[in-house]
Amino acid sequence: MVFARLSAIVSIALAASQLAQAGLTKRVTCASGQTTANAACCALFPIVDFIQTNLFDGGECGEEAHSALRLAFHDAIGFSIHGGKGGGADGSILAFNQTETAFHANGGIDDITDRQFDVWQNTTLTAGDFVHLAAAIGTGNCPGAPRLQFAFGRPPPKAPAPDLTVPEPTDSVTAILARFADAGFSTPEVVALLASHTIAAADVVDPTIPGTPFDSTVGTFDTQVFLEVLLKGTLFPGNGSQSGEVLSPIHGEMRLQSDFAISQDARTACLWQGFINNQNLMMSQFKAAMAKLQVLGQKNLIDCSDVVPVPATFPGPIKFPASFSQKDVQVACHQSAFPSLATVAGPAPTLAPVPGS
Repeated sequence: MVFARLSAIVSIALAASQLAQAGLTKRVTCASGQTTANAACCALFPIVDFIQTNLFDGGECGEEAHSALRLAFHDAIGFSIHGGKGGGADGSILAFNQTETAFHANGGIDDITDRQFDVWQNTTLTAGDFVHLAAAIGTGNCPGAPRLQFAFGRPPPKAPAPDLTVPEPTDSVTAILARFADAGFSTPEVVALLASHTIAAADVVDPTIPGTPFDSTVGTFDTQVFLEVLLKGTLFPGNGSQSGEVLSPIHGEMRLQSDFAISQDARTACLWQGFINNQNLMMSQFKAAMAKLQVLGQKNLIDCSDVVPVPATFPGPIKFPASFSQKDVQVACHQSAFPSLATVAGPAPTLAPVPGS
């Protein structure tokens, strides 16, 4: 009798679990034939296609993709958990672009805001939804990237964000961590967000060399940037000697002063090294940090993450660029072993500028 009663209880619990799971996985079929977890997201599928075609040339991981990701960061970070700053991830950088692009830290942003403004005007999205959906789409075009979340329903921005809220390459590690903490981010989240530099290039840090990539695999969302910031060796003139730069031993590559400082600082060095050749860790932590960034200052949003394209996988593993090896690494984390990596065959690389920069 006891066993019969226990069996009945287990059966009821299993049935309840199955019903709950069915509720979690319930899908809505849109008029387009695509499916989503929320009917309100159906309107986004044609907009995603429109953005892909008109902003990202059908799905490229290029200048517009990394600039869209940068724009989302610059838009959202002008926020404080203590109040008194901007509205966070509200699209103010697009709606009030004439004001915010004049900020020193937003140098070079005007190209992508000009590009996005015209595309945005042909959609029904608010500025905030457009900026952060475009960032998720563009990042999704890069092999190896995580599929970023997207929350829908931001109201129009009320005012520009204030100046001096975006960290700059010349800032100290202490100042950078403090600014992020003021916006609600922990030190590990700061380092995770810097994974965005794997598809980044500099346009105005040194205007004499626009489109200078930050790593040798700029079209792939991988952990290469965490490796190459640590490389030492012959420093090439013209690889950066302006404010905010550190000379790179790879010809045609730039290292930001702030990236190098964070890679060497005792508070962040092991977090930095821990991402090297750990694609899954980097993807999961970047995705989580971006999910937090893209809703700063927002509430009552609808999860429409399933409209975001699924990125191609990264074949991996990363390698030392040709002519470099373990002996060229400026190790700052001595608590754990540096990962063992192979080296690309051939002569030392010379990187070309990112097209379109």
